[in-house]
Amino acid sequence: MGRIIKLLFVLAVIGFIGLTAYAYLADLRPDQADVSRPVSLDGN
Repeated sequence: MGRIIKLLFVLAVIGFIGLTAYAYLADLRPDQADVSRPVSLDGN
């Protein structure tokens, strides 16, 4: 039983390290573009 707990702990640590590395190294920025639309103002 102790081996299974150690294995799960090691896998959790490796997964956490992998997730942290992915968050820092991956390019997760959205594409940016200028958007211009005409606006009609109803002024009375």
